[in-house]
Amino acid sequence: MSKGREKKGFAALLAVILVLVVMLAIGISLTVLSLGEYRISRNTIKSSQAYYSAEAGIEDALLRLKKKMDWSSSYTLKVGEGSAVTTISDIIGGSRTITSEGDVSNRIRKVQVVYEISSQETSFYYGAQVGKGGIQMENKAKIEGNVFSNGSIIGTSKQEITGSVIVATNGNKIEQLDIGGDAKVYTCENSEIEGGLTYVSGGKVINCNVAGSIESQPDEIPPKDLPISESTIDQWKKDAESGGTIGDYTLSGNQEGALGPKKIEGRLTVQNNAKLKVTGTIWVTGEIVIKNNSQVFLDKDSYGSKSGVIISDSKITVQNETRIFGSGEEGSYLMLLSTFSGDPAILIQNSPELDIIYASQGRIELQNNIRLRQVSGWGLRLKNNAQVIYEVGLEDVSFSSGPGGGWKVVSWKEVE
Repeated sequence: MSKGREKKGFAALLAVILVLVVMLAIGISLTVLSLGEYRISRNTIKSSQAYYSAEAGIEDALLRLKKKMDWSSSYTLKVGEGSAVTTISDIIGGSRTITSEGDVSNRIRKVQVVYEISSQETSFYYGAQVGKGGIQMENKAKIEGNVFSNGSIIGTSKQEITGSVIVATNGNKIEQLDIGGDAKVYTCENSEIEGGLTYVSGGKVINCNVAGSIESQPDEIPPKDLPISESTIDQWKKDAESGGTIGDYTLSGNQEGALGPKKIEGRLTVQNNAKLKVTGTIWVTGEIVIKNNSQVFLDKDSYGSKSGVIISDSKITVQNETRIFGSGEEGSYLMLLSTFSGDPAILIQNSPELDIIYASQGRIELQNNIRLRQVSGWGLRLKNNAQVIYEVGLEDVSFSSGPGGGWKVVSWKEVE
């Protein structure tokens, strides 16, 4: 009996030990699990803090750029228990890349944004687009590209338009033209058309040689508005005014200057080999005169591949081998725009080279060996050897918008 009791006591002791071991194992497991979850939770918190530190670095950089505050290419910002090392790239193609690396207890998160010049698209589908004033062509004037006009197009001796021509509204006509594409018009007189001709019933076809088919249509050809709205022009003026207002501005005799965004209450003159670098939209209430081998061009850092505009409420005159151009990057153009209703609102003469000219209310006159990429206005007159040579990229032109070139964030993402 004594031996039996000993066996039972040993078994009980063993059972107790086993239970204790199991309980100890469970306790250790729970402790390890709790510690693991604590570490995971702590890492998650620290990682989140690192991410928000990186975002704080991005926001600080954007504030410095927007407010034109001092900054270095790479700087450290203290954020709570952590820090953010922020790097701001140079302007490339009209945009900057800002990278911020957040660090909290060696937990690293990295955020990157792309900050570029904001823009609005304006489409120029035609080499020349003209309102009710129509087009007059003389001597060896030529348009390379398609043409749309709300008024008649009249030549004097078979002036050439290499593309297709559309003339809207009943009663209008084409006369004394050599057209390389199709023509669509109410009446055709004394013209050569290498494509087909569509005229409106009630109109006439008088002494027109047409290589393609001749068809008529019953409906009037509807007019088109010019491609830039008044609201867009008003916005550009506000953009210019945001940079402050000055009086007359003149560069002459090899002087060089940089200007924009700026409103000029008065006259803008660039002459006699002077150079003007445009750093933002310019609005001039008076006349603009650019002449005598001068250059006006967009600043590459400010515009990149975007386009810019100089606006005048009065007459614009460009003369004598002057060059007016974009930043030098593909797709960048500089447009001269007049809201003046006079004749001419814009006068271009004597061998200058330009990108785009636009007269919202008046007539444009081109004289003597001019080369430009696109012209739009209420009316157009071409004399002597003036040429419009359309560039395909003008179908969608991005003009910078907003104060100082109008910067905006176009991408915001975590990269690590």
